[in-house]
Amino acid sequence: MSLSRTAGAALLALALASVAVPASATTDAAAARYVALGDSYASGTGAGSYSDVACTRSRNAYPALWAAANAPASFTFAACGGATIPDMLGDQVDELGDDTTLVSLSIGGNDSGFASTMLSCQYSTQSACERALRTAGEYVVNELPGELDSLYATVRARAPHAEVVVIGYPHLYKEGGLCLGGLSSAKRTAVNQGSDLLNETIAGRAVAAGFAFADGRPAFAGHEICTSDAWISSTNVHPTAEGHASAYLPAFSAAVSAG
Repeated sequence: MSLSRTAGAALLALALASVAVPASATTDAAAARYVALGDSYASGTGAGSYSDVACTRSRNAYPALWAAANAPASFTFAACGGATIPDMLGDQVDELGDDTTLVSLSIGGNDSGFASTMLSCQYSTQSACERALRTAGEYVVNELPGELDSLYATVRARAPHAEVVVIGYPHLYKEGGLCLGGLSSAKRTAVNQGSDLLNETIAGRAVAAGFAFADGRPAFAGHEICTSDAWISSTNVHPTAEGHASAYLPAFSAAVSAG
């Protein structure tokens, strides 16, 4: 499941430098009608202070923090822990409308089997971890692009005037060295390579849809699991409250400002 880092870097540069956002979609934060869509990385699973326990929607999650800081005209927090693309198409997109001016969106991890892959890597052998990552990688390469295209087209149709920011996933682990009580160095590298493939697929389809892409990897750099100041929980493998405030929120805010 390894990916050419040269090709990955080129695609990431395209995602960051060539985002096409209609001029009409530029967001005035105070006047924004903001809808936050996505999975557990958007809802704030693991960040505590939940306003909705069933969906693990946290007041510490970056969508809620952005809304609290900017006081938009309206804020709808539709992201839900465990969500997949079919879940989003089934109900979350119903929150979008002609008057929506800002959308944040994080999806694809659960569709590619994130939970089962992480279990394999945490509790099974190196070969079992790599097999799970290969299976996930095959889905990411062969099926996810078309599913994202369909989802992004639906989001644009439901919210034709909105600025849409797609949020990527962070690297989960520090690579190299020892990680007491954590994954082996080889497993950590393999998991991060899987994250690269997922992020670069998401970034490419976001750019093709004319959406902005906010990369979670540089935002969390130096604060992965196994670092001395981790912003990702080793227990549930999700960003902590500090991760949302210090990494995701600035990345999302910068993407909104750039739009």
